[in-house]
Amino acid sequence: MAYFARRFAFFLATLWAAVTLNFLIPRLQPGDPAEAIVSRISGKGQTVDPAQLEAVRTMLGVPGGNLLEQYVRYLGAVFSGDFGVSYSYFPYSVTHMIGQALPWTLVLVGVTQILSFVIGTLLGTWAAYRRNTRVDSVITLGSTFVGTLPFFWIALLLIYVFAITLRWFPERGGYGGGSSPGWDWLFISDAFQHSVLPGLALLITGPIGWIIGMRNNMVQSLGEDHARLAVARGLPERRIAITYGARIAILPNVTGFAIALGSILGGTVLVETVFNYPGMGRLLLESVSNKDFPLMQAIFLFTTIGVLVANFLADILYGFLDPRVRKAEKS
Repeated sequence: MAYFARRFAFFLATLWAAVTLNFLIPRLQPGDPAEAIVSRISGKGQTVDPAQLEAVRTMLGVPGGNLLEQYVRYLGAVFSGDFGVSYSYFPYSVTHMIGQALPWTLVLVGVTQILSFVIGTLLGTWAAYRRNTRVDSVITLGSTFVGTLPFFWIALLLIYVFAITLRWFPERGGYGGGSSPGWDWLFISDAFQHSVLPGLALLITGPIGWIIGMRNNMVQSLGEDHARLAVARGLPERRIAITYGARIAILPNVTGFAIALGSILGGTVLVETVFNYPGMGRLLLESVSNKDFPLMQAIFLFTTIGVLVANFLADILYGFLDPRVRKAEKS
């Protein structure tokens, strides 16, 4: 019980630190969002009218007062779920913009993360089971080679082959102009076709880390004393690989998988930018480019909380799966 209480206390302390950093980091960024908006309206090289600048600040609700006052108001807004109005998409609220982008990222990145973990874990287990054979060499060397390829190069190659040359899938976007978001077959099939290329780009590189990690962890587990004792007892090789190798080797991957799932809320900036996909990653890039502090803070906060919650749940699951962790904390 003490193990779980310590994990929860650490989670709360980390959450407070993350919320505080989320408040400070955007304000350390140089520039004034209201001034950037007025400059875009007036044109480059034009003098910014102070009255117009103040009017834009008031309209957007740009925080005033000293840093402590802003921090207190920020904490109150976070606990009430009020993240303000987006500077980039005025007059839409931050929660509205996140609500529009989040489902796209959850479907695309969530599905590909789960598939990457399953594929990578199975291939890593197979490589470790057939270690020092041709199968092991093909899996490890192949995944290492693919991992050296620049991701944007893979994405552009997929676009060139399957979208431009073969015209099998759309090149960019989340859905075409002939459909509108809704729970009808036309939109679902259109959105699926638009998600194939970005999903494939993620699946090509996604399993690599899980393959290498699972393979190395399992080889190490099979070399420990308990696995050697199982061999001496004459247990079947496959049972030893699964029970004494894979079962223990997968534990570190559980934590990594939980963190990967938590980071889904932040989207994938590179993929969504290359494919112009309407997810959280592209929304984050636009908020940073436009100095949209409310939207930027909300996306950072959602991502951070997602990672922390996933990591906390992984710690709890770890404690149940491996009792040695709880015993180590007591000693």
